[in-house]
Amino acid sequence: MKTFEDLKKILVLTYGDEDIKLVVKAFQFASEAHKGQKRRTGEDYIYHSIATAYTLAKMKMDLKTIAAGLLHDVPEDTDFTFDDLRTNFGSEIYYLVKGVTKLGTLKYRGLERYAENLRKMFLAMSQDLRVIIIKLADRQHNMTTLEGVRPEKRLRIAQETLEIYAPLANRLGMFRMKTTLEDLAFPYVYPEEYKWVHDIVKDRLKVETKYIEKIQRTTQKLLAKNTIEYVHIKGRVKSIYSIYKKLLRKGKDINKIYDLIALRIIVRDIAECYSVLGVLHKKWAPLKGRVKDFIAQPKPNGYQSLHTSLFTEFGKIAEVQIRTEGMDEEAEFGIAAHSRYKEIATLGKRKNPPKWLRHLIDIQKSITDNTEFIKHVKNDLFLNQIFVFTPDGDVIELPEYATCLDFAYYIHTDVGSHCVGAKINNQIAPLDKQLKSGDVVEIMTDKNRKGPNPDWLGFVITSAAKNKIRSQLKK
Repeated sequence: MKTFEDLKKILVLTYGDEDIKLVVKAFQFASEAHKGQKRRTGEDYIYHSIATAYTLAKMKMDLKTIAAGLLHDVPEDTDFTFDDLRTNFGSEIYYLVKGVTKLGTLKYRGLERYAENLRKMFLAMSQDLRVIIIKLADRQHNMTTLEGVRPEKRLRIAQETLEIYAPLANRLGMFRMKTTLEDLAFPYVYPEEYKWVHDIVKDRLKVETKYIEKIQRTTQKLLAKNTIEYVHIKGRVKSIYSIYKKLLRKGKDINKIYDLIALRIIVRDIAECYSVLGVLHKKWAPLKGRVKDFIAQPKPNGYQSLHTSLFTEFGKIAEVQIRTEGMDEEAEFGIAAHSRYKEIATLGKRKNPPKWLRHLIDIQKSITDNTEFIKHVKNDLFLNQIFVFTPDGDVIELPEYATCLDFAYYIHTDVGSHCVGAKINNQIAPLDKQLKSGDVVEIMTDKNRKGPNPDWLGFVITSAAKNKIRSQLKK
């Protein structure tokens, strides 16, 4: 259980003593407001507020966001009002708390019946991304205390977490939050599957841990011999829900999962990233097609890292990730990491929200039918994303199962409408061929083509491609 003293320690390290007066005031206000209130677990209510703020502080969010984390349940669960918050803390914190409160009004009854809440969510995110970050921190702590909730409500909250909040965290690039939410929800939503994965992974992890420790020790000696400094080297265990999803894709065969544990090497600058890669490849041969440079070509969500898979003398394949400290923070915290680099004053004043969010806002405005709206959201938000390359090396993000034609329309409407063929990795491919991460895709066009074929609607999966095809066919 985190205390306010734990929270203060983090804040002082990040901001210093003087600047945290706002958070101290928010804690005192929330403590008074929640005085005497208990959660179902039996603990004082204020500990939930502290836990939410603590998560935000670990992300190094701005002080107003952390204060809003402490205050987020005050208007809904106490005698104090939104006006009281505005009077005591100003309009910015007032709007943040109001935004978080609005997101909690509808009970989750499956994605199809959740359209109105998703519309509210996307609107709130477009106005201030900090609202959803506070909500995610709130949900993370709620998931750790789910045992105290009655079974029916427990399942509903876990399903909403797995099907809505974890994918949202993923799209915001908040990998640590995504995996934490998935792993907390997994045993409640799929109890039998959780036990099955837990049992088959348990013994395997003992073996893999010993093996990765050997790789780690060898790597440390290699880097020392080549006078390459590193910040730290650590083994990263794949999350249990990620293992479950990969097992389903690999025919439930644990022996086909090579990255159960990966080695992550953190260095000080980009040049050292490539130096480390060179040293490792000199020692161990890389697997063909498994070396990925997301530093030269970052993923659209900003993710940067070098990835390689190595044949080692221990008879195993080692997965290795190499990145700088800044890249590691970006990979862990995603959009939330930006607040600490002063690239934007606050996430609230962000004038250019992520492309996928702008797209969802456009869909929300143009599609009034909730069933149709949910279809688009499923493709654009909740499918896994793949990363493919243009011939010039630009990285394009598309949903899983996207085709060459989806790629063409992503590049430009004219490229899609005049498309006559495609090449994947220099091999001719049909337009309906589904792409996979790492593919290099080239689109062939003919300006004499008069426009899209109605049959294309049968296999494109992105809403952008479908909308453009329909619009052109009407013309």
